[in-house]
Amino acid sequence: MLQNRVTPFGEILADPAHGAFTGNRGILHDPETRTLHPVKRWTSKAWIICACDFRGVRRDVMGHNGRNGKAGWTELFFLDEATALSAGHRPCFYCRNADAKRFQAAWAAGNGGKPPKASEMDVVLHAERLDGRAKRLHPLPCPAEDLPDGTIIAHGGEAMLMRAGHAWRWSFAGYSPAATPPSGLALLTPPSTVRTLRAGYAPAIHYTAPVHPAEEPDD
Repeated sequence: MLQNRVTPFGEILADPAHGAFTGNRGILHDPETRTLHPVKRWTSKAWIICACDFRGVRRDVMGHNGRNGKAGWTELFFLDEATALSAGHRPCFYCRNADAKRFQAAWAAGNGGKPPKASEMDVVLHAERLDGRAKRLHPLPCPAEDLPDGTIIAHGGEAMLMRAGHAWRWSFAGYSPAATPPSGLALLTPPSTVRTLRAGYAPAIHYTAPVHPAEEPDD
């Protein structure tokens, strides 16, 4: 089992569940052993969210995908786009160009100024997602129930997705209903991304967190 699944806290762990999106933070693995570097968790400020299926390209995950048979970027996988955004990633301008442009426009609308370059967003996100080498936690800008859909918050070591004012407990396999958000919460999704969501960017959310909690998700 490869260590390439990302949590809302930005941790990279091993889990058998599949992800709806891939992405990367640079080269983090040894292609001979297909193991993650013991310490490195990024080699670039460009943390991106990519499509799992793009122009029929197939990769040997954590293999020799780079030039001259060397390691290429390390394929990371996310339950959904909300998870990737929480970890501090943004949409890729190459394989998800339309989504990336929508994110860029909503970023400008939510954070002020003209649409930023990808590198400009990366600088802001890098500061907001990290506290040293750990995940940076932020205070909630409003009551949890009023956060935009797709925002992920933390209560202790647990991550919860907010959607339509309801909390959903995160896991690698999907979401499950959570109680009304308690006190002592922190914001996992970077504040700039939360403002981008509020300005209209709608991230892809796993089907196990329906808009209406009374709905039973299909298997």
